[in-house]
Amino acid sequence: MSAPADQYREQFRRPSRLLLLMEGRALADAFGMVPMFVLRRHLPQGDGHPVLVLPGFLASSKSTVPLRRLLGELGYAAHRWKLGYNTGYSRELHDGMRARVLELHQRYQRRVSLVGWSLGGVFVRELARETPEAVRLVITMGSPFRGNPRASNVQKLYEMFSDTQYDEMPADFLTQLATPPPVPTTALYTKGDGVVAWQSTTEKSPRTDVENIHVGGAHMGLGFNPRAVVAIADRLAQTEGRWRPFQPNWYLKWFYRNYYPDWLVGRGKQD
Repeated sequence: MSAPADQYREQFRRPSRLLLLMEGRALADAFGMVPMFVLRRHLPQGDGHPVLVLPGFLASSKSTVPLRRLLGELGYAAHRWKLGYNTGYSRELHDGMRARVLELHQRYQRRVSLVGWSLGGVFVRELARETPEAVRLVITMGSPFRGNPRASNVQKLYEMFSDTQYDEMPADFLTQLATPPPVPTTALYTKGDGVVAWQSTTEKSPRTDVENIHVGGAHMGLGFNPRAVVAIADRLAQTEGRWRPFQPNWYLKWFYRNYYPDWLVGRGKQD
């Protein structure tokens, strides 16, 4: 495969070392998950449809237990991916993920909502692109699907494990990754991301069923982040076929503001 075009190499810069060091904030996000179980009665309740949650790079389904447990208590059939640790793309992993989506779709006779954390979010977008008849909606959390594939602080680590190397990604493949799948799609991101460039985790599409929601916090804490949990619960509770943009209640709008100064996260725009 040919190397990516220069525009993909230079579009975004990797996060600073300071932001990477600040990923320790993930502990605060994890503790923030505790009150979400107490406040779950105030979150939108589910309709029982299946939700498949995929972990991030080098993580297993253990990392998604708190989120899946909460979704289960909200009334969803929340499931793990059953594929061990996420060590990067391989054909075997691709086939396993696709089979898992189709198995849940057939079992429940309903479309499956896909939630992916970091690299898991890149995967769910492609699964939805490949099997749109089986997918209800897609939610990504800090997933680098757009722009320079090297705008990451885990680039070398990824290449040690994955069958896919950054320099082997052709421009047309990167364009496909950046194009949202043909189902309603929500990208949760944080400008304080210390692992991947936050711009690469946001959508750029004129479609009315595609959106970005800034949830703040650390990249490694997104699966526990209370703002992310509230947004996920809201997105999943929508009636199928009646998608609407996320609009937090007036008393929660301050919760979703960006409090990161430009000197810390850079001046890159969301688009």
